[in-house]
Order: sequence, then C-alpha cells, then structure tokens
Amino acid sequence: MAMKSLSFLAVLSLLALTLPLAIASDPSQLQDFCVSANTSANGVFVNGKFCKDPKLVTADDFFFSGLQNARPVTSPVGSTVTAVNVNNLLGLNTLGISLVRIDYAVNGQNPPHTHPRATEILVVEQGTLLVGFVTSNPDNRLFSKVLNEGDVFVFPEGLIHFQANIGKGPAVAFAALSSQNPGVITIANTVFGANPAINPTILAKAFQLNPRTVVDLQNKFKK
Repeated sequence: MAMKSLSFLAVLSLLALTLPLAIASDPSQLQDFCVSANTSANGVFVNGKFCKDPKLVTADDFFFSGLQNARPVTSPVGSTVTAVNVNNLLGLNTLGISLVRIDYAVNGQNPPHTHPRATEILVVEQGTLLVGFVTSNPDNRLFSKVLNEGDVFVFPEGLIHFQANIGKGPAVAFAALSSQNPGVITIANTVFGANPAINPTILAKAFQLNPRTVVDLQNKFKK
C-alpha cells in the first residue's frame, strides 16, 4: 500500500513539474510572420499591439458604433465585409476575439476563403444563405447547409469556407472570430492575384487549365 502511495505521489510531483512548461507554450500568431531582428535598427514589431497605460484607458477604447447600418455592396463578388478587430477597436488587444458584419447583394457571395488564425461562428440576421466548408486533404469533404434568419453555423479554424446569398433579396450576417486579428486569405485573389504573379505554367498544371486562361484570370485579379 505504501508503494502505491509513493507511486501516486511521484506522478503528482511529475505533473506539478511539467504543468508550468505546458502552460508556457508559444502564443498563437497574430500576423502572417514575425522575423527576428538582430538590432533595434532593423525595426521592432510585436506579435500583437503595444499596451496603453491602464491609467489612460477610457470606455471609448472598448466601444465601436454603427454596425447596425447596412453597407453598400460594390465588389464584383456581391458582398461587403465590415470588420471590428484590434485595428479599429483597440480594447480587443490580447482578448482573442473579433467580429464582422457581412452584407450580401442578391446573388452575392463571400467567396471561398480561410482564416489562418481563427474559428468563425456565423448567425444570419436577414435573408437566406448557402454556407459550407471543406475539410483538408485527402478527403476534401464538403459540409454545407442552407441557413435562414436566426440560424447559426461554425467554420473551423483554417478551413476553406464560403457563404452565398440564395434568397430573393439582400442578406445580412454577423460572425465572431476567435482572434483579435484572424486574417483572411481569399483563394481566388491569393492564387491569381499574387504579387508578383505566380508563373502561369504552375497554375495551369495545378488547375488543369490552358495557360492562356490562367493569364486571363491573373489579369482580372491584378491589383
């Protein structure tokens, strides 16, 4: 019995020693990369934002107004995304959350994209949306659903997902994301609008397209 108690105490001691190491893991990235600088002359950035002196913080640092207002939709894909993140609501710094409003024109869509640093939970405020996400290789399984007002759908972190307005009128959705700066990679813009451009031969083979078609697509997405 004494031997069992000793073994149990040994396990507890090991957990006590290793738990602080587990907690001290690296934080999640808040930007695409953070290359180390040998000297301050190379410029100093942090993985996040500098903190304001708490004595100078006001309620306005935690406040954003106007998200109830519809946004004009002028993009070729038929949607406008209004983000509330650490760049325009400074109090979000270090809190690991942000918000977006998405306005969809009739037949508009928020095209296939991914958030490299966040899971997204979306609720439909107005209209009807077809939404979905695709799992990673090799299965590439599509999970899709038609959402009406009040319906909620979750897009796991890093997976390609989309929303399309399939209703007869404009649509509105709100989404929360599990990062103060989730990032967004729109697949078509990234692949065909890269700067400098990706060699068309590479894309032609990847997408099984004629190189001339790839060049045409690249011209459409030139910034």
